[in-house]
Amino acid sequence: MRLNAIHQMDCVKGMAELDAGSVDLAFADPPFNIGYEYDTYDDRRAAETYLEWSEQWMAAVARALKPTGAFWLAIGDEYAAELKVAATRRLGLHCRSWVIWYYTFGVHCTKKFTRSHAHLFHFVRDPKRFTFNTEEIRVPSARQLVYGDKRAHSAGRVPDDTWILRPQDLPEGFGPQENTWYFPRVAGTFAEREGWHGCQMPEQLLGRIIRACSNPGDLVLDPFGGSGTTLAVAKKLRRQFVGFETSAKYAAHIEKRLKSITRGDALDGAESPLHSAPNTANGRRLSEVIHSPQPRAARRRRRRRIEETTGLLIE
Repeated sequence: MRLNAIHQMDCVKGMAELDAGSVDLAFADPPFNIGYEYDTYDDRRAAETYLEWSEQWMAAVARALKPTGAFWLAIGDEYAAELKVAATRRLGLHCRSWVIWYYTFGVHCTKKFTRSHAHLFHFVRDPKRFTFNTEEIRVPSARQLVYGDKRAHSAGRVPDDTWILRPQDLPEGFGPQENTWYFPRVAGTFAEREGWHGCQMPEQLLGRIIRACSNPGDLVLDPFGGSGTTLAVAKKLRRQFVGFETSAKYAAHIEKRLKSITRGDALDGAESPLHSAPNTANGRRLSEVIHSPQPRAARRRRRRRIEETTGLLIE
């Protein structure tokens, strides 16, 4: 199987051609079986058929993983529970994290609460031996940026397991004093948008996963090429990669996208907060945040949000 390429073929058949135990990291964003209009794939399968197929391709992923390998799965509400059980109870994988990816820019609902999240499962083959590069994904902490606390780790902290993707949901967005990472969702007007696939992941989201769970030169697998973001980010971050896509149209677009990238290129989208994290000594204290030069209404909203979050009364 040729590496550093997208292969136009069924992923189960394609992964069978990979050497067993050869993949360091797999990221899969499969069809959710919710009736989405893909180029060739039918996203309206009977539930049992979809679950049987899902277990087949996940078993192929598990076979391809190294003993120290990791598998990330992005999935919606409808089948998240069943696929987690299949991965852990029947395929023998271990769930390290269940990340909630919060974006609040989905389909508007009138008969239920509007969906504002997806699930990201982090599985490993061996619960004691796996790659997790803590120093690659640290983010600024509240102790650093808000309180200037000397006890704060100068390099920041490991992110929470809820990832916020819409900074505009806060009245003033996320400023430098915030300690929450976000990735702007790839909306239709974004320069990052490829335009030929409706389910495009943000590069910065894949960047966090690939940096955390693999090293330069490692092999990254994507069973469902889609818009090609996993493979594009893997190339930019100097990983080896291999992907599969059943649609000839999508595969051609992915190949074109990959040819436009040079290893070491910067990721598209918002930059990692890691690069702007100040040393603890330069942290901003709460009073500086509250009284920063902003419109009065914005200051009031920020004060109210901090009071609600911390339980502190700001004079």
